[in-house]
Amino acid sequence: MDLSSTTSSVFAAFGLSGSAGLNAWLPLFLGALLDRLEVVELAAPFDGLSSTTGLIVLGTAMAADLIGDKVPIVDHVLHLAGTVVAPASGAALFAAQTGDTTDLPTLAAVLLGGGTAGALHLGRTALRGASTATTAGIGSPVLSTAEDLGSGTLVALAFLAPVLAFAAVAAIGIATALGVRRLRAGLRPRRGS
Repeated sequence: MDLSSTTSSVFAAFGLSGSAGLNAWLPLFLGALLDRLEVVELAAPFDGLSSTTGLIVLGTAMAADLIGDKVPIVDHVLHLAGTVVAPASGAALFAAQTGDTTDLPTLAAVLLGGGTAGALHLGRTALRGASTATTAGIGSPVLSTAEDLGSGTLVALAFLAPVLAFAAVAAIGIATALGVRRLRAGLRPRRGS
């Protein structure tokens, strides 16, 4: 294993797990579909996701999430479920991407992938809550669409330009943290008011 392919695989894994933080089902489905089409190769046991049954289940879950996340109230229920699903998806994607090409222990891959997806998911959930409070839910479909596009873009970058995928995940993480910080500061009562 050469350092270049190992580094590329790890950067791609961060891109995939970051995409799971924005939409837990989309990168799982796309990864399984690309494996089925023999564009990429998922490490065992994750290669089973590309079975016909796996693709049907993932496709159905992805479609339900894509639609449901645009509906106020339903989106909050999905985000609550996503506190478990997004880290699990990120962990699976990270492990599947690094399993055959690196010496990274599976536990490390699971923790890195789950942590990356979980952090982005919690940030997006906080931003979505603030959006709902300030726009009465009207902004949710717009944010949801942006999250879906961001997730799909991260999947593409993970396979085509892993370094850019890693940089994009870092940028999204920083922007989300700053956005949450700004929202918290805006919600605090001002002194002298």
